[in-house]
Amino acid sequence: MASKKGINAIDLESLIHIRLSRRKAVQFGLGSLFSAALPLSALSETRISQGVKQGMLGFKSISIADLIDDVIVPEGYKAEVFYRWGDPISDGPAFKMDASNTGHEQLQQAGMHHDALQFYPLSDDDHGLLVMNHEYIDAQILHSDGGFLDSSETYTVDKTLKEQYAHGISVIEVKKSDDGWDIVRPSVYARRITATTPMSVSGPVAGTNYIQTTADPLGKEILGTLNNCSNGKTPWGTYLTCEENFNDYFDVTSLEKIDKKQQREWQRYGIKQGYYGWYKNDERFNASLHPNEPNRFGWIVEVDPLNPSSKPVKRTALGRFSHENVAHNIGKEGRVAFYSGDDAKFEYVYKFISDKAWDGTQGLHHGQLLDEGILYVARFNDDGSGAWLPLEFGQGSLTKENGFNDQADVLVHARKAADSMGATPMDRPEWVTTHPDTSDVFISMTNNSKRGKEGKPDKNAANPRHNNKFGHIVKLIEEDATSISFAWDVFVLAGDETNQGTISGDIYANPDGLMIDDRGVLWVQTDVSSSKLNTDDFAKFGNNQMLAVDPNSGETRRFLTGPIGCEVTGVAMTADLKTMWVNIQHPGEVPARLKQRGVKKSAVKPNAASNWPDHQLNGRPRSATVLITKKDGGIIGD
Repeated sequence: MASKKGINAIDLESLIHIRLSRRKAVQFGLGSLFSAALPLSALSETRISQGVKQGMLGFKSISIADLIDDVIVPEGYKAEVFYRWGDPISDGPAFKMDASNTGHEQLQQAGMHHDALQFYPLSDDDHGLLVMNHEYIDAQILHSDGGFLDSSETYTVDKTLKEQYAHGISVIEVKKSDDGWDIVRPSVYARRITATTPMSVSGPVAGTNYIQTTADPLGKEILGTLNNCSNGKTPWGTYLTCEENFNDYFDVTSLEKIDKKQQREWQRYGIKQGYYGWYKNDERFNASLHPNEPNRFGWIVEVDPLNPSSKPVKRTALGRFSHENVAHNIGKEGRVAFYSGDDAKFEYVYKFISDKAWDGTQGLHHGQLLDEGILYVARFNDDGSGAWLPLEFGQGSLTKENGFNDQADVLVHARKAADSMGATPMDRPEWVTTHPDTSDVFISMTNNSKRGKEGKPDKNAANPRHNNKFGHIVKLIEEDATSISFAWDVFVLAGDETNQGTISGDIYANPDGLMIDDRGVLWVQTDVSSSKLNTDDFAKFGNNQMLAVDPNSGETRRFLTGPIGCEVTGVAMTADLKTMWVNIQHPGEVPARLKQRGVKKSAVKPNAASNWPDHQLNGRPRSATVLITKKDGGIIGD
């Protein structure tokens, strides 16, 4: 094996070729890998999942869907619209297609822009709770006459409340009968958590001056959660929702009384102008008046779905950044590691390791494990090794001499701390998923068109393409969940052969959502933005899609395509693998090719591109959860 010095001298493309070729030529035990810092590829042949057989994908893949306004699944399967924006969560008001529902009514209905979801069984696989995020809103669809950007003069308090209530989380009760699955209405479990719901704060930042405000001088209670992108599930049975692009909600109306340090910190998190205009009717979103309010968002929030009266908790020890999602592994001694990506160009991959062990029982009280531990950030070395760098005040560069006051400061400004420690800037690290048998960690890097441009970081082994339009997936192997070193490899480069893609089977671009099911199938969901969708280099990929991947062979088959303008995001399955739910987000965004033809969405014409799922002539596109089953009642994917 070449020395580290020798590897650094090798051309990057040659290095990648050498490492990939070792998959067939070299086999090492786990101890050898970490003692010698060998690349992940050297271990691939010895870490085959015990629950996966070669040729495991049993369905016939579907074709690319180009501007088809529907959900398509393979032959022998059926897809049913299950839970749409505006549907009542329990016995609340019905949805009005003209968008005339009030803010109070929206509080009792499904939120907008469904994202990640989880299934929590109650008695068995045929009865449980679906819990899901509602990431953001489209004001031109939510309101009958548009939002703040359409007409600031007609932007009322009720519009602000309706938008805030359309954010957050839904908890609905679902049950299967001989006729199929239904939502239980009324339900004692049904619940909406929104951008106004009171939440506790725990961990090192709780009660500190970083989150104290006029309304909350003790820094102990925060109103709401927002921009809830993906999620996670704790081993003790709670739901973790992730606050992503919180910066879009705050407006900086004046810098007159804001010191330079605060301005730099806002700049690092992109806080400058509110997208929705909430600050007009809800003063806390005016950062110039309440400069600590942005510090109260960008966290992971724990929710107990089984107790509708429980109070959500913002767990600050896991750091503040644009959390895409969170996944976990359990160490040999019971300590738990939680992995999360910061979804922005040149941001980082993080890992939190609990100080104490989980005892194997259920309950929200175990959430205290998320309050005490160490947050790490990843450095990817070009030789296929990696290190988790501790973000602990007083260690390395995280000192007062370098501008950090205490541990709370490190966590509130986790991006700055990661910069200081020399972490590896990645190509938009998004979803993370862990393998149920091997504990291998898969991380989607959706894209980064700025990689290699003047003044921006160059490509490296972990991000091997300039102008990374199509994205890739990185795989990590650790000796244990508590390890502070790892091996890694590029699992796949998205795209097709003309752009050096390495997909084995059906092609896709911009991998985003990831989930490995209990048998070991990796489900990959795509998020090609509407500005690229169905045009130029992306036309060959069609509408956004979901694919099934055998993680051992890399075989990839297209399982689902979504309607026009949507993102396919979020997938959950019952333990028997016979029921799947998938979320379809923002159908009706106008793809680039339709924009070229003059198609334009507006408050007057919200359905210019799509009227899925209702397909009513004057209907509105509605994000929705889709129920997928096999017509013969069998296991999905087999």
